[in-house]
Amino acid sequence: MTDTDQAVQQDVAEQAETDEATEASKAKAKEPKAEVPKLTRKQADELALKVEAALLTTDRPMTTGKLSDLLGGFGSKAIEDAAEQLNEVYEKSGRSFRIEKVAGGLQVLTLPQYADVLSELHKSRAQTHLSPAAMETLAIVAYQQPIMRAQVESIRGVACGEVLRSLMERHMVKIVGRAEEIGRPMLYGTTKGFLEAFGLSSLKDLPKVEKSKVPQL
Repeated sequence: MTDTDQAVQQDVAEQAETDEATEASKAKAKEPKAEVPKLTRKQADELALKVEAALLTTDRPMTTGKLSDLLGGFGSKAIEDAAEQLNEVYEKSGRSFRIEKVAGGLQVLTLPQYADVLSELHKSRAQTHLSPAAMETLAIVAYQQPIMRAQVESIRGVACGEVLRSLMERHMVKIVGRAEEIGRPMLYGTTKGFLEAFGLSSLKDLPKVEKSKVPQL
C-alpha cells in the first residue's frame, strides 16, 4: 500500500468520524434543551479566570465544547461570555493580546501591531515560511476546493505535484476525496492546520477578492 493510499484511507476515516459527530450533534440538537442557570457575578469571574488559564497553557485553538468539559460542564454560551469578559479586561488594561475565534475554537493571539517584536523573537521560524509557489498553490486550493491537481496546474501553468506534497507534509492541504471522472483523480482541500496558521475561524473568513482576481478553473 502506497503512502498516498494510506493518506486517502486516513482522510476517509476522519471524514466518517466527522460525519458521525455531525449526526450526533443534529440528534442532540433535537432533544429538549434544559434551562441553563444564570451564573452569579462571582461564578462568571471564576469561570473567566479558568478559561484564561486553559487558553494560556496551549498553543492550539480549543473549542467551547472542550473547554466546557474541562471546566465542569458550563455551556458554550457561558464560555463565550467569559472570553468576551476577558477581552474587555485586556482592552481596558492595554494588553498586547486578545482571545480570538480560530479554526472553530478559541485561542489567545497577540495583536497585529506586535508582529515585528514576535518576528525578531522567532527568527528561526523564518526558514519555514512558505515559498511564493507554495503560497500561490495554497491560495488556489483554498478558494477552489475541492480541486484536482490537474486543475491547479492548469491555473498555475506549471506542474504542482511536489508543491502539493510539501503542503500536505506541512498539514496545510489534505486529500478530501476522489473526483467522479475517469481514473478517479484525487481531490485536494485545506486542513484545520491551514485555518490555524492563518488565524481563520472558517473558510468563510478568507479575504474577499475581486471576482476577476479569483483563480479561475
